[in-house]
Amino acid sequence: MSHITLPELPYAKDALEPHISAETLEYHHDKHHNAYVTKLNELLPGSGLEDKTLPEIIEATAKDDSKQGMFNQAAQVWNHTFYWNCMTPDNGGGEPTGDLKGKIEEDFGSYDKFREEFKNAALTQFGSGWAWLVADKVGGKLSIAKTANADTPLAHDQIAVLTCDVWEHAYYIDYRNRRPDYVDTFLDKLVNWDYANAKYKGQDAGVEE
Repeated sequence: MSHITLPELPYAKDALEPHISAETLEYHHDKHHNAYVTKLNELLPGSGLEDKTLPEIIEATAKDDSKQGMFNQAAQVWNHTFYWNCMTPDNGGGEPTGDLKGKIEEDFGSYDKFREEFKNAALTQFGSGWAWLVADKVGGKLSIAKTANADTPLAHDQIAVLTCDVWEHAYYIDYRNRRPDYVDTFLDKLVNWDYANAKYKGQDAGVEE
């Protein structure tokens, strides 16, 4: 019996327009994200992981080459749920707020430097993948990471704080091949700093940990 479910988007499909269209979210959430959920549920029976949470499945399969297929599906389910929450239709983007404002200035020197490094990670991730703001579990130091395909900070013992999906299906309908414009829009108009602050503080803010 399947137990991994497709979470609802945290906003209406047209809520991010004109920056991300309802058509993009229909394809990205209802088709791509749902396909990862469906495939993962097909792979779980007989794996011994049927009753595990999504993060537990990711942890159990991350270093096991024989379970690479299951890892890819589970990590993509988690990554996408996290990504939806990293965006908001309510005055998103721009300078950080809360505790992260001071922490970003401390660890990167300035918001502009953080923005430069995050955008660079998003643009230099060859092919499909993700750009991340992550924190060390001990000490909380912030840094920028990029992962290919389904890879996720959960597999590297890091705290995910913010992510931008740079798979082409995240932006091609709206931006065609203009990934830089999509990343600029994400940073300047869409980032949900309230959510990022909550994840940095270790609070549950919509993604099962």
